[in-house]
Order: sequence, then C-alpha cells, then structure tokens
Amino acid sequence: MDSILQIEGYEPQLIEKKWQSEWESQALFQTDIRNTDRTKFYALSMFPYPSGRLHMGHVRNYTITDVIARVKRMQGFNVLHPMGWDSFGLPAENAAIKNNIPPGEWTFSNIEHMRTQLKQLGLAYDWEREVFTCRSDYYKWTQWIFLYLYKRGLAYKKEAPVNWCDECHTVLANEQVIDGKCWRDDSVVVKKFLSQWFFKITDYAERLLKNLPSLEGWPDRVTLMQKNWINKSVGAEIAFPVEGRDDCSVSIFTTRPDTIFGVTYMVLAPEHPLVDELTTPEHRQQVEAYRQATARKSEIERTSTEREKTGVPIGSVVINPFNGDRVPVWIADYALLDYGTGAVMAVPAHDERDFAFAKAFNLPIKRVIERPGAVGLPLNEAYTEPGVLVDSAEFTGLDNETAKRKIVKLAEEKGFGTGRVQYRLRDWLVSRQRYWGTPIPVVYCEACGTVPVPDEQLPVTLPEDVDFTVSGTSPVATSKTFAQTSCPTCNGPARRETDTMDTFVCSSWYYLRFVDPHNAEKPFDPELVKRWLPVDQYVGGIEHAILHLMYSRFFMMALHDGEWTGGDEPFKNLLTQGMVLKDGAKMSKSKGNVVDPDAIFREFGADTARFFILSDSPPQADFDWKDSAVEGCYKFLNRVWRSVVEHRSVFVPDVFSDGYTLPPYGEMSGTTRELYQWTQRTVYGVTQDLASEFQFNTVISKIREFVNYLSRYKPESASDPVWSLAVLTLLKLLSPIAPHLADELWSRLGGSGFVLDQPWPTCDETALTADVVEIVVQVNGKLRDKFQVPTDTDKQTLEETAKGLEKIQGFLDGHELVKVIVVPNKLVNLVIR
Repeated sequence: MDSILQIEGYEPQLIEKKWQSEWESQALFQTDIRNTDRTKFYALSMFPYPSGRLHMGHVRNYTITDVIARVKRMQGFNVLHPMGWDSFGLPAENAAIKNNIPPGEWTFSNIEHMRTQLKQLGLAYDWEREVFTCRSDYYKWTQWIFLYLYKRGLAYKKEAPVNWCDECHTVLANEQVIDGKCWRDDSVVVKKFLSQWFFKITDYAERLLKNLPSLEGWPDRVTLMQKNWINKSVGAEIAFPVEGRDDCSVSIFTTRPDTIFGVTYMVLAPEHPLVDELTTPEHRQQVEAYRQATARKSEIERTSTEREKTGVPIGSVVINPFNGDRVPVWIADYALLDYGTGAVMAVPAHDERDFAFAKAFNLPIKRVIERPGAVGLPLNEAYTEPGVLVDSAEFTGLDNETAKRKIVKLAEEKGFGTGRVQYRLRDWLVSRQRYWGTPIPVVYCEACGTVPVPDEQLPVTLPEDVDFTVSGTSPVATSKTFAQTSCPTCNGPARRETDTMDTFVCSSWYYLRFVDPHNAEKPFDPELVKRWLPVDQYVGGIEHAILHLMYSRFFMMALHDGEWTGGDEPFKNLLTQGMVLKDGAKMSKSKGNVVDPDAIFREFGADTARFFILSDSPPQADFDWKDSAVEGCYKFLNRVWRSVVEHRSVFVPDVFSDGYTLPPYGEMSGTTRELYQWTQRTVYGVTQDLASEFQFNTVISKIREFVNYLSRYKPESASDPVWSLAVLTLLKLLSPIAPHLADELWSRLGGSGFVLDQPWPTCDETALTADVVEIVVQVNGKLRDKFQVPTDTDKQTLEETAKGLEKIQGFLDGHELVKVIVVPNKLVNLVIR
C-alpha cells in the first residue's frame, strides 16, 4: 500500500478520503461479469432521482445494500453492485422553467453532487456500470422495449378518460393517483378524455397474481398489496337490451349473478359512451350538468361509501333478459368507466351502495336472497351474506353459490351472457404531455397510419427548440424541427408522436441494463442476463410496492416471453426499509427536522453515519434519528481505534499468514481461552444475524459487546496470537459497516490489500459451549441459590451439590423432600412439604 498516513488519533475525515482514493485507484469494486468460477450475487438498491442532495432515507437504503454486498463478497460470491440515475422527470422540467436552464444541465449538475456524496459514504459501487435514464444511449433501448411491446400487441393507443393533473399539465396512471390527488404534488386530479398510449399489463394479470406465492423472499405485506391491487373477480358479463332498440344493449359485469332477478335500476358511469346515445332530449340538460360536476371529483370521492349518493336518470329503459322487467337507466358517479364495463346492474336489496342510492331516490328494492331460517324479516339494510334464492323463477330454493353457476350457464345457452374473470388492474397509461422523458418512437402517416420507428433509426432524440411554458400539450409539440418527418414505410410526409413516456417505463428495466450497460447493439446480452437475473437482493421503500415493482414484473414477463431473460420475475428477495424519522416524524424541510448527511460526514465521518443508521432498529422498521446517539456511535468507533492501536505492540504479524495456526483450543486456559470463546461466539452470532433477514441492529450489538470485552482484556505476554486473531476477526466483522476504519487498522497492523478481499471469518464451533455453567437452585419453584459446575455435569451430581448448599439445607431442615427436578445445565428444583 502506498504511503500510509501516520495518523495517531482517530481522524475519520483524513482516513476516509485516503481509503476512498485507494479503492478507486485499485478498481476494487469492479465486477468481472463473465466470471463463472464463483457463485453470482446481484445486490441492488432502487436507484435515486437526482434531486440534488442525498437525504437520510438514501443513506439508510444504500448503506443496507452496501453491507449486504460487502458481506457476500467476503463470503466468496462474485458480487454485482451497481448504481445509476432515474434522471427523467417533471422536477427537472420545472427547474428549467423556473431558472431558464435546460433540464439536462440541472439534472447532471445534481448528479455530480450526489455521486460525490455516495462516494463519500464509502459505497462499494461498480461505477463503470453507471446508467443515466435521460441519456440517449439508455433511452434508445427504452424506445426499443416500447416497440418490442408494440409488435407483440402489448402497446396500443386509444381515446380514453384519463387522470389529469393541472399542476403538472400531464396525465397520470391510476397508480399515481393517491386519495384523489397527484402522487407528486397533492393537487386534485380530474378526468379528461385524451388519445393516449397504454401498455396492456392486463394481459399479464393472471400471471402477476399466480406468481406471487413464489416470491418467498418478499415481505408478505408487499405481495398482499399487489394481490389486492390486481384484485381478481369471478363473475359474468350480461347484456341488457335497450327498450325499443334491436341494435343496442348495455353490458354489465357482475360477481353476483345470483341476484339478477333483483335488478331494479341500472347505473352508467357518466363518461360511458352510451350516455350520449341513450339520453332522451328532456333529460339532456341535467345529464350534461351532472357529467361536468363529476369530472371535477376524484375517484376516491366518487366511490366513498360515506358520502351522500348522487345521480340523475337519462330517460332510457333496458330489459332484464332473465325476467323481462323494465329497468330504468341512471348515471351516477359511483360507477367508474374503467372498472368492469362502466355499467352496473343495481340490486339494492343485496348491495350496500345500491341500497343507499335506492333509498335516496325512492327506487324499488326487491329481495331475491333470504337468510336461511329467517324468511320474511324486514329489510332494513342490504343483505349481502350467503342464502337461499326467492322470487327467482326456476332458481328459487337454490343456495346462492349453486344458483350462480346455473344462472351463468343459462345466460350462455340463451346467448345473452357469459362467465368472465375481471381484474381491478387496468392497462398502464404511459403517455405524458411533458418534455423531459423518453420520446415515444412512432410516427403518423396519412397513407400508412401508425408506423413504428425502425430499430436502425433509434434513438428518437429530444429536440432542444421547445417552449416549456406551454399548457395542455407536450412542450415537444412546440419544436419546429421535431414533429415533421417522413414515413419509414412510404417515405411520405408524417408526424412524430410528441408525447413522452411515463418515467416508470425507464425504471422498469434498468436492473437488466446494469448487467450489460455499454452494449451498443442491443439492450443487453440475453446470455448475461440469464446468468445474473433475478436480482438476489433488492432494497427500497415500501412506497414502490405497487407502481415500480408491478411494472418491473410485467416488463420481465414480457421480455421472458421473447426469450430475452431466463425467468419471469426480476427480484428474488426484497427488503423494504423503514423511514428515517426525527422527533417521531418523517424528515421534511417544513418541519425543520432534516438532517444533512454532509454535515454528519464533516463532523463525525461516513463510518459513523453508516454505523449509526444501522444500529437502532431492524432495517424493515422506521428509524428515529437521535443526535446524541450519533455522537455515541462516534465515541464507540474511537474506542475500537484505541483498543487496537494501544495494544498493537503485542500483535503477532504471523497471524496474517494463511498457514498460521493457533495452539489447540483444548490447550488454552485462563483469559486466553475466554478471549478465544468470545471471538468464536461473536463470529457465530454476527453471521447468524446477517443470515436472518439482515438484522444489522443485533449485529452491531454483538460487535459492541465484543469490543467492550476486548477493551478490558489484558494480554498475558509481550506477543499474544489469540488477541491478534481476535482483532483481525473484529476488523473483518466491522469492515462491511465501517470499511474505512477497518482498512486503516488492518494496514496499521501490517496487513496488505483490503479487508474486503479477506474471507469472512469461520466459526470454531468447539469453542461455542461454555466451560462452566451456572445452575439455578429452586425450592418449591422459588429461586434460593446458584452454583457453577462444568458444562454437562450429570443429574446426580447436580442434585447432590444443590442439597449440600448451606442456604438450601436451611430450607430442607424440618421438611420432607418429595421430589427433585433436574434440568441439566440450567436448574435444580427441590419440592418439599
């Protein structure tokens, strides 16, 4: 190692800068991606948006993954641990508008600062694999994947009601609307009709659902969230003919065909395309007024069971095909166009929302299912439990589950219905009317229609001559050089698509590009991806449980179907870390409780930040930042420094040799034997805690106990090989968490290279059992005394020793000993009367 700095006290700022420089100069973290001699391990954090500064949530996320990657490397794995930037998005565009600078300039300036911070944190990234989703060498392949999906029938364009955010001037996917508001800025979302591009994720709904049980390394709550979002429903689609029309019917989807004889009205979503056609002239004015009011409401508001029901009749009637009943048609905002068919057969006797609506508008309520043994009781609320059919023609008397099957069968035989599976999951809307995103690679030609851009013409790059202040359309459309082009098929005049893609498209495949980031011929080498995927350990926030993780799973499945990958799931194990809190609340500028990582690095060093962020809670739990505890961690690392440096004169350099062996454990005695036992128990405990859901807080607790023991230990001679082994073991265990300190002390003791290149310590299990144990002595179950004996002492000796204790004899005198219970290595219980 070149010119070791002679630092006598623990000065982390000097130490850390020195070792970061050494790591970089030696390319320590680069992955030999084609090496097959060692088992692969792919460790990945969800990559960041380059907002400009790291926050403590970043520090926690990236430190967790870094420790995992470092431990796996020391355990002999060939580790891939990359980093990149999710660098398209609206904040860069807003910054461009506010500061009159190009979005790319703002983005790359932020990346420079954040990359510096990541390196200061000592993260073991292979920076040769860095990717930027906003660079054309990446988004060329995002466009390629779009076209791959298009050619497989999985990308399409249609006119549809979409979620529109006025603040962002763009469309949002359903998953980006949270409680009726924009996921990004909390502004109210309204419905708007636009021609938009979609990915047909619904084609994979069943597969996304069926694969969930195989994700054994995922948290249960994440798989449950995905299951609930996909939300499979089994039912039937039934057509209700429009009265007086032979050419028109209204189709509904229901999970309760057993209630079909109880339909008393029908509801259409206000956006349903049949509303215009079926609204009679005398109802048109109130219908249009109601539709306009509905457009200003969020989906959450519309479907809430708490608020008063609203709606208006449209004047038309449909016919129930099972009994010929005339059913009036209404529109109401609780019906949604993108769920089911956008039409609801209303059965108020057996649905809570329908019951409330019928009561509000004095509509008929017809009971068709009775609770067994409770026929004829008043109907004061909707009855939604299982029961027996009544007033249901030939199905009367059947239990409702049997009736469902028979009713669907009759509908299929008569040709007005069919059994069907419905999902809550909707197709993924990917069009965005913004600039700073991946251009959608299609052109529109009057002669040829929609034409995909040929692969050889990719990438379609973003224009620079745009007006960012435009509203209601993409700024790309303002470019004088972008939209007008020629058709790739006929060479005639054509127009480019000016919408860009949702940034979640970029982040849905980046984990694949990391395996082969410099490939200029294809998005990645399928053979490399088949070897390295799935990601062995993925780490990120629970807030991505539906959006990012669902979309990534869809991409992986679609690419697998084209034989681009070796499996159809991207992430084998998932760790969702908790938030970093301060004063019991999430850190935010408005609360004034933000902790700046740079300030922590300056005052205490990166190793302290790493050590502290892992020390307090399991990684899955929220972490409450305490300034005093940070200082405590800094003091602890100082104690590690002193424990090693102050006793290095007794260090035996020979222990660095692979062939060096200690005296046999059986020949050790006294404090030397005790130190060896402490060392082996610590290795065992730390390794077990890392294997059990990465319980870093208990790992750190065990390391603290070991250091506390070492600081009290007094070497028995001028050279102590057992102490030397204990110190080297400590540095190996500490290295993934505090790598700069570990490498500095390793070097000072005479070690060459880096601790990261050393094998993980193995445990001598013969030393795990204590030489002596403490035996508790009870009388009638109450603790009365204790004594120590050699481990595994026989029951008879334990009983005799316990009865011979002076305190115990005092309890036995004058009493009859009726029973003796002996638990080896634990207790003796004497039962007297």
